[in-house]
Amino acid sequence: MIRVLVAADAVVMRAGLESLLSTHPELTVVASSTHLATLAQQVEALQPDVIVLEWNRDEALQEKLLRLGAVIEELNLVILVDEPQGNWVTEAIRLGVRAVLPREATGEEIVATVIAAATGLVILHSDLIDVLLSILPSAARSLPPESQALTPREIEVLTMLAEGLGNKAIARRLNISEHTVKFHVGSIFSKLNASSRTEAVTLGARQGLIML
Repeated sequence: MIRVLVAADAVVMRAGLESLLSTHPELTVVASSTHLATLAQQVEALQPDVIVLEWNRDEALQEKLLRLGAVIEELNLVILVDEPQGNWVTEAIRLGVRAVLPREATGEEIVATVIAAATGLVILHSDLIDVLLSILPSAARSLPPESQALTPREIEVLTMLAEGLGNKAIARRLNISEHTVKFHVGSIFSKLNASSRTEAVTLGARQGLIML
């Protein structure tokens, strides 16, 4: 059973999310909150597997996440927003957010995202992948030439990058050295014309190399 904590500024949104998530057999809503001050305390006390957060655009995303304190590093955080912009989506992933969905996402999409986030996957709605690609350099958006296709091992590594794993964790899972992982990551960046893990994952998903 996946334990979910719901946080939303709007009472109607919070009630709707609670109702949606609590009806799924794999999910249980352990608590809900409308204030970040109490949310941080609830996270520490209840240790939920996933937090679903409705973000009010009137408040800076980074400030809102940092107010959660040190627990942010341990969260599987799903954010619901309207009118997403590429820059802050990138910032959200950099800060450790597992998933970003538009408020217009269907109930099925929200439930599937929560379940995926609980396993450590990074999930972006298809609309947001287009948003991210729109702010990348044109060279990064182009498909790699056939000679620069990723090897099966590099696709494995890219998939684990999408899961949010660090180099050490990837090395342990593949039973290879951390140095070799760094080599594969560098090769992936070069072949995809990416300058960060977020860009590599986004481009890999766009080209059908991995599933988010």
